[in-house]
Formats: sequence, structure tokens, C-alpha cells
Amino acid sequence: MNKNIKPDKYSAVWVSHSSMGDFLKCPRAYFLHNVYKDPNTNKKINITSPAMSLGVAVHEVLEGLIKYKAEDRSQQNLLEIFEGEWKKVSGRVGGFTSPEIEKEYKERGQKMLTRVQKNFGPLVNKAVKLKEHENSMPPNFYLSEEDNIILCGKIDWLEYLPADDSLHVLDFKTGKHEEKDDSLQLPIYLLLLKNLQGRTVTKASYWYLETDDFLTEKKLPTLEVARESVLKVAKEIKKAREDKNFSCPRGPLGCFSCQPYEKILKGEAEYVGTGGYGQDIYIV
Repeated sequence: MNKNIKPDKYSAVWVSHSSMGDFLKCPRAYFLHNVYKDPNTNKKINITSPAMSLGVAVHEVLEGLIKYKAEDRSQQNLLEIFEGEWKKVSGRVGGFTSPEIEKEYKERGQKMLTRVQKNFGPLVNKAVKLKEHENSMPPNFYLSEEDNIILCGKIDWLEYLPADDSLHVLDFKTGKHEEKDDSLQLPIYLLLLKNLQGRTVTKASYWYLETDDFLTEKKLPTLEVARESVLKVAKEIKKAREDKNFSCPRGPLGCFSCQPYEKILKGEAEYVGTGGYGQDIYIV
């Protein structure tokens, strides 16, 4: 980017953990999920699923604890709060194609929150929240002004560690699979926190709510390694957008990641409503 030109967030390429994950799985899936807009509605498209709805409901309950004082969090009835959040994802809008499937996933969520209710762990300690950005945008910063790339993302929980005035990054996991070691999630969190607040991140953990009572601590990368790994993928995305090259690596028949979105384009999916970011939501 010309140094005399002021960076423009509206023309910048925005990247996040989820969008970069889409791209690494399949550029075509990335395009259909993050770039394409239905010409009839001028809206992006998204797919709802039971697993996604379960994650949304559980995260809303746990992340919502930040509004309470530390000493009051363990007094909150998580299952009661969950009932209210579940209503927002209940039925076909949440991807549930039968009452039996919905019951199964709801019970999984209840078990996760019962686990937390018995052991709040670091959730009862002082926590920090990143400031809200303008226009309700997620926390973000210029990963590269030269390349006009912005990195954005939300962080589940930030525990404050008073001993050294640092932060512990905590991510809630509601899926059945562990995060891969080469995941960009922690590097992204590290970069966001380095650029958006003054404290150092000294600890990071995942909480696998399906199976574990306690946290799984993860080794943090250096800032240099984090920036290098994230910027590499971000530049690949920028180039693909400039070249309009979003081919599926499996060829014209597509892959597991892009085929569901192709079904939407073919009219083979069920429209169920509008999502929180104004997307058209479908069941495939």
C-alpha cells in the first residue's frame, strides 16, 4: 500500500480464525461462506447445524458471566440461563431436523454446564474484557497496513493474573475433537491482545467441556512466529481474492467443505431464516 494513502477498513481484506480455517480447508468453501452474496437477497450465506447451535448456546451462557462480579459468578444458575439461550437456537433455525436430535444436543449442553457449575475454575477470578469496537465490529487491528489486511476475532475469556499483571487466555470447546497443534487460534489471540491492550499474555488454555473437568494448558508461540504464520495465510487469502481464484483442491466435484454450500446455490437446501450478521441461513 502507498504510504501516502490512509488505510481504509472498508476496502481492507478482513481475516479471522474461522475465515482462515475455511480457506485452509478449501478456497471454494471460503469464497462461498465469506465472499459470495446471493444475487436475489444481496446477503451472504451460512449453514446452521446442531453442533454449531450447541456451541453458540453454551458460549453465550459462559461468556455472559463476565457481566457479573467475580464473587457472584458461581452463584448463577447456568442451566436456567441455558434454557433462555436454547430458545434462540431451537427448532429448524438451529439445524435440528427432529425433536430427538434436538433433545440429544440440548442434553449435551446441559451436561457441559453442569460440569462448569460444579467446578467454575478460573471463571470465579478477576477477568478482563476487550473494549467494544465501533459499529459493533469484533475486536480488530491492522495486521498489515502495507497489505491492507485486518485481523479480527473474539476471545472467549481473559483471566487476569495479578501476580505479574498478565493475562490467561481461555477458550471454551464444545466439540468432540481436540484443537490441532498447528491451529492458528492461539497465534491470532496473541496478536489481537498484543495490539489491543497493554498486558502480556503468559498463559493459554482450552476447556474441553464435553469431557474434562479441568483446563488443558497450551504452549504459546512467540509473537514473531504468531505473526509470521497468520500473515502467511492472510496474504494467500488476499492474493486469491485479487486473482478471483477460489478453486476446490479436489476438483469440480467439490469436497466435504464446499459441497454443502454448492447445494445452497443449486436450490437443494432449506432456508430457515436470517442470522445474527444478516446472513441467509440454511439447513443442508
